[in-house]
Amino acid sequence: MPRETVEVIVTELGHEEDWRRMRATATCLKGGPKVVDLIIKEIQTGSPSYKIEAARMLARIRDPRAGVPLVKLLAGEEEGVREAVAASLEQMAGILDEPTAAALVELLKEEALRPQVTALLGVIPTSIEPLTRMLKDPDEEARIKASEILDHLLDPRSADALVDAMGDPSIRDMAVQTLKKLGAIRDRIDQVMNQLSSVEESELREGARQEAVISLHPIGRPAVEILIEYLEDDDWVVREAAADVLGKIGDVRAVEPLIARLRKDPDTGVKELAAKGLGLIGDSRPVDLLIDMIPIKPLRVLAVEALEKIKDIEALRPHAEVFKRLKNDRDGLVSYNSGVIIDKLEAAAAQLDEEFWLAKENVNG
Repeated sequence: MPRETVEVIVTELGHEEDWRRMRATATCLKGGPKVVDLIIKEIQTGSPSYKIEAARMLARIRDPRAGVPLVKLLAGEEEGVREAVAASLEQMAGILDEPTAAALVELLKEEALRPQVTALLGVIPTSIEPLTRMLKDPDEEARIKASEILDHLLDPRSADALVDAMGDPSIRDMAVQTLKKLGAIRDRIDQVMNQLSSVEESELREGARQEAVISLHPIGRPAVEILIEYLEDDDWVVREAAADVLGKIGDVRAVEPLIARLRKDPDTGVKELAAKGLGLIGDSRPVDLLIDMIPIKPLRVLAVEALEKIKDIEALRPHAEVFKRLKNDRDGLVSYNSGVIIDKLEAAAAQLDEEFWLAKENVNG
C-alpha cells in the first residue's frame, strides 16, 4: 500500500492504536517547522485525546509559534485538555514570546481560569510587560487583577509601572504595598551581598558564601532579577553566591546570564556554579557550551552532570559520539552520567525508527 503522507500521520497523535500513535510521535519529532504548522492547524478541531497528545508534542518540539494556539485551548476545553496545555506551556516557559504572555493575560478576565493562568504567568519571563500594560486597562476589575498578580510575582521589572499606577485610586494601595515589598527584597539581598563582600579573609569566604546562599534561596523567584544583576559584581564570591542561588531557584530567566558567566567569567568557581545551575534548570540552550567545557578539567564532571539533566534529550543527540567515548572515561561520574545519556538517547531512538513503523503500517494495512 502507498505510504501515508505526513499530513495524515500527524492527525494520529491521539489514535487508539499504539503503533499509529507512536508512528505519529516519531514523525512529529523529526518533522521540523512544517509539522508544527500541521499540529497547530489540527489541534483546533481535533478530539480531546488528540489535543492532549498534540499539546505534549508541541512542548517536546519547543517551537514558540505554538504558544498562542495553546493558550487558546485553555478556554472552553475539558479539564484534561486544560491540564495538558498548562503543563506544556509551563515546560515551554523559557521560549514563549510576549504575544503568548499577552494572550494569557487576556484570560485573566475568565474567573474560572485565573488560578491556572496566574501560575503560568509566574513562570513565563515575558509576562511582566503585558501585565504592566494591563494596569492601564479601561476595565477597573482588570487593573485590580493585574495589580494583584504583580504583587504575587514581585518582579522588580514592574516597579516603574507600579509607581505610575499610584495615581489610580483603584489600585493605589496595592501598588504601594507591592513597591514596599520590592524595596524590602532589594534591601535584604543588598544587605546579604554587602556582608558577604565585606569578608576579606580568604579562608572564611566559602563559609560566608554558603551562609548567603542559605539566606537568599528562600526568597525564590522575586530575587531572580536582582541576583542576575549581581552576576556582574566585581567580587568573585558575590558572583559565585548569585550563580549558586539562581541555579537552586531554577527560574529560566537565569539561563542566558548563567551561560554568559560560564563562557567568560575569569573565576573558575563562578564557572563551576554556573554549570551546576544550568544543569539544575535543565534548559537545552547551553548544550553546545557545556560540551565545549568537557575538556576543561575543573568543569569536566559538572558539565557532564549538567548535560545529563537537560530535559530535552533530543538536544543531546548531535553529540552522541562524545557521550559514547565518555562512557569509558576513567572518572566514574563522567562515565556514569554519559551512560545515562546514551540510555536515554537509545530509548528515544526506538520511537524514531521509521522503518519499524513503516513495517507496522504494511502489516496492519
